[in-house]
Amino acid sequence: MSSEPILEYVDLQVNGYVGVDFNDPRTSQAELLKAAVALRNDGVQSALPTVITGPIESMETCIGNLVRTIHEHQAAAEVFAGIHIEGPFLSRVPGFIGAHPVQDAKDQDLKLLDRLCRAGGNLVRLVTLAPEVDEQARMTRHCVERGMRVAAGHTDATLEQLECCLDAGLSLFTHLGNGCPMLLDRHDNIMMRALRLSDRLHYSLIADGFHIPEILFSNLLEWVDIDRLMVVSDAISAAGLGPGVYRLGAREVRIGSDKAARDASGEHFVGAASTMRDADYWLAHSLQLPVAVRRKLLVENPMRYLAGQKDGA
Repeated sequence: MSSEPILEYVDLQVNGYVGVDFNDPRTSQAELLKAAVALRNDGVQSALPTVITGPIESMETCIGNLVRTIHEHQAAAEVFAGIHIEGPFLSRVPGFIGAHPVQDAKDQDLKLLDRLCRAGGNLVRLVTLAPEVDEQARMTRHCVERGMRVAAGHTDATLEQLECCLDAGLSLFTHLGNGCPMLLDRHDNIMMRALRLSDRLHYSLIADGFHIPEILFSNLLEWVDIDRLMVVSDAISAAGLGPGVYRLGAREVRIGSDKAARDASGEHFVGAASTMRDADYWLAHSLQLPVAVRRKLLVENPMRYLAGQKDGA
């Protein structure tokens, strides 16, 4: 079995890289270009820079900064295939909101959603929201009708709420197994509900050995059609910098030698500090996955999903 790195990664969720925070409105085009080049040098051929929950004006500015950088710098356009908006329409419940600022989470608001989408223009490719705040799936439908793909995430939606959004065009579950509390009902929980819909949903997974333990990742590979699984980095600005203590907005993040990104409280992860090359290594060495399977998870499936191709999915 070859364990050589693939180096053609497609990453649909990158919040920052090598010290560059995509969610800081003060981030310059030069810094965004630096991150794009670093991603390319680390084997990422295509990525969706991700703007997460924050004040709407701040989110608009961050999206606009990315749009201008993509339009004005070819090296950025070659890597940044579009924009992923994760939030602010997420669950406010502790655990489900994860590292997103709860004070900025919103209920369904089509005008606010449209403001964010207009800021990104035709570069908004993916929107993550919580179906329980998307009454009658109006936001999901709004995005899908405009050519965007929609994912569920940071959610404790009921099966009925998930199905309602699926009927409107929901197609992905963002970083399954994360964006939820450590303690869940042992039978009826969001993971079980999401997996109940495995004939209709795709799932993104963080492959670093921390966000999803080895045993669960292996089980998911057996339970779910491989064509419906894809790996994302969920990288934050500290990714690629090595161990240390870093600022992420108003938050202090500690990166250990294991490359796990933890809140200073130690209570939960704050995105990830691992790269897609790290994920490739973990899949090859910890799970012993052959190159053909790794290529599906790291390249082919996310590329196909982003293109909206029918793959029996």
